[in-house]
This record gives sequence, structure tokens and C-alpha cells, in this order.
Amino acid sequence: MELPVVLTERLRRVRLFLCDVDGVLTEARVTMGGAQGEQKVFHIRDGLGLRLLQNEGIRVGWVSARPSQATSDRAQDLKVDFVRQSSAPKVSVVEELLRETGHGWEETLFMGDDVLDLGVLRRAGFAAVPSDAIDEARRMAHYVCRLGGGCGAVREVVDMVLKAQGRWDAMIGRYAS
Repeated sequence: MELPVVLTERLRRVRLFLCDVDGVLTEARVTMGGAQGEQKVFHIRDGLGLRLLQNEGIRVGWVSARPSQATSDRAQDLKVDFVRQSSAPKVSVVEELLRETGHGWEETLFMGDDVLDLGVLRRAGFAAVPSDAIDEARRMAHYVCRLGGGCGAVREVVDMVLKAQGRWDAMIGRYAS
């Protein structure tokens, strides 16, 4: 898929990849009750994609308004650089992360899907949403994924970043040798 030049330029600037959790990394479903407690299902390719970004020097973070042990466990498993689970407005949480990392909004990619994500989507240098995001988020996005939340949408965007930054072919070469 060939992206417009303006979107490719935005992707080339990405140094910080942030995303919401529920509805982006998951299908926005939670299983409650029982001895296991809360359970979420994460797409394995999304997780590998985030690790590939980190291997290429791009920092990864999750910003969720809903604290969850399942989210913490998956983030720890993937060695996610930043995990913020807070009821504070997401814009202020991301601004704190930007101060901490020294990155600006123009270097930040954010993936969200619902009303709590709109302020960050509006400010991000590159805003992406899963195909099943709410209409308002879809209208704010620079890119609407072909795939839905929890179904590989994050990996879809990760691949776009790596290709736009000219990292894809060398990375594939390392794994294919």
C-alpha cells in the first residue's frame, strides 16, 4: 500500500509509539470473575511488532484510563518502555511522558479508538485508529487501519513506521538469513 507523501513524512519522524490498550491492543472485551480475575486477549503480532520497534530504537508506551493487572502483566512480558494506567486526562499523561523522554508531539504516534483518546489523537504527529474506532476518532486520525482493535491493527501501523523509516528491508534481511 502506497501512502501519501505527507503521511510518510509524518511516519519518518516517529520516535515514540504510544497507544491505548482496550479497543486498540484488545478487542475491547474483558472477562471478569472466577479465580483468574480479569482476563484480556492480546494479538501476538501486535506484541512482536512493538518489540520490533524497540529493537529499532523507537520507544513504546501504553496509556490507559483503566488500571488492569492483565495490562500490567502483558506490558511486563513485552518489556514496554512506559505504562501509564491513570484516570487523569490522557493529554496530561502523554505530556508528562513527552517531558520525561524529551520528545515532542510531532515525534509521537498515538493509536486510540474512543472518546478518551480524542485529545491525544488531535495532537499527535501521527494519529492512527483501528477500523472499529468511533466515528469521531476516525475523523481525527491520519490513518484508519484495515484491521480492528485486538486483531492486528497495531502491527499494521508498526509495519508502516518501519517501512517509512527505511528499516523494514534490513530487518527482514536479518531475520531471513
